[in-house]
Amino acid sequence: MATIVSESELNYSRHIKYWRRNLKTLLPHFYTSNDSNRMLLALFTVSALDILGDLDAALSPEERQGYIDWVYGCQLPSGGFRPWPGSDFGRLSTDGNKIWDPPHVPGTFFALLTLVVLGDDLGRVKRREILVWLIRMQRPEGGFGETVDEDGFIHGGNDSRFGYMATAIRWILRGDLEGPCDGVPDIDVDKFVTCVRGAETYDGGISEAPYHEAHGGFTSCAIAALSFVDRLPLTSSQKPDSAVRGITDLPLLLKWLVSRQTATLDADDGLDTLGDETDTSETCHDAHSFVKLGSFVSTQADTNMMKETTHAHFELQWVGFNGRCNKVADTCYAYWNLAPLQLLGYMDIIDQRPVRKWLLDKTQHIVGGFGKVTGDPPDMYHSFLGLMVLAMFGEPGLQDVDAALCITNRAKKHLESLSWRRQLLGQSRDQRVGLVSDKTQIDL
Repeated sequence: MATIVSESELNYSRHIKYWRRNLKTLLPHFYTSNDSNRMLLALFTVSALDILGDLDAALSPEERQGYIDWVYGCQLPSGGFRPWPGSDFGRLSTDGNKIWDPPHVPGTFFALLTLVVLGDDLGRVKRREILVWLIRMQRPEGGFGETVDEDGFIHGGNDSRFGYMATAIRWILRGDLEGPCDGVPDIDVDKFVTCVRGAETYDGGISEAPYHEAHGGFTSCAIAALSFVDRLPLTSSQKPDSAVRGITDLPLLLKWLVSRQTATLDADDGLDTLGDETDTSETCHDAHSFVKLGSFVSTQADTNMMKETTHAHFELQWVGFNGRCNKVADTCYAYWNLAPLQLLGYMDIIDQRPVRKWLLDKTQHIVGGFGKVTGDPPDMYHSFLGLMVLAMFGEPGLQDVDAALCITNRAKKHLESLSWRRQLLGQSRDQRVGLVSDKTQIDL
């Protein structure tokens, strides 16, 4: 294997400029079609600046309060948030048109996190109404949707993305308590976990629905959701319990996640290269073997198995991640595959150095931010998740982050310190205090 060359660098100042531009100026016209996702873009922006340690410098107190008020402007009187202000009829709202302006699971999730990152105490959030609405969002089989009609019909997808956001909303507003809370019944946690287990695939990943193909995004959302409801697999040091837990085959899941690493980084890697030094089992192309339907193993891989030593790839300094088998590396999938590894406690089974080098050398852009694949211009989605991965790696200059919530641990500690939440969870002052030494304490 080639020796890893000199370390690449995060262009820290350019990333700050990139995210400040997104915060302070109009976005490029390409984002027009994403206007209905404005709450998501708001979260990406403030959370990215927080990860960079620049949020306080980027915002004046007046601007911060203005953004907080804007988020609350998207809260519906009945509870829950819309994902953008465009569906707000204002004074023209009636019982007849409210079906066009419903509370929205992703919108509510992103709104709550944006408020947390901005340092709000969630005092104006209609917490009880949201928890009541959340119960209505759960389908009979255990999954969650996006919005719900007055007649109870649940709209939206039926995959782990909505389960992830619904369980996160639950965790933000009531922690990991199970059973009734403040007079509001709980979601059916067992049914949700059973729903996740039903989407596990033969090769270890988690799919959109039973019998579908495993996918990095669905897998990550499912693992994070299980962490929010405290139903991840037990470790060897934990005592067995009677709770229904997700993931029936942890080693197979870990193998699937690690197998998402690929040296296929751009379109050129997909060329027919039989006999070339780039033709190896580490890449996903092997175009010459695709024409033979019976060739389940590539020509080079078959040759490797007949030799005592394998044919190492000519260059493994850069290693990316894909979301499904036989796909090119994509910045976002570094997050979607590494987040579950971190949540499960197995981040050490991958080598972080070539992944970091791939992000910084191949998808980091000269103007700041990250592109989707090698050579692409930056966009907010990939720029945020690329930054998250580097923060998870402990990149110097970046704040440490919570892999499940996609916010800094500073912001998460702020949420956990809120008095109403501590009281709800029955926590004393001592339980919100971090010990610095035997005699010194700092109030978080």
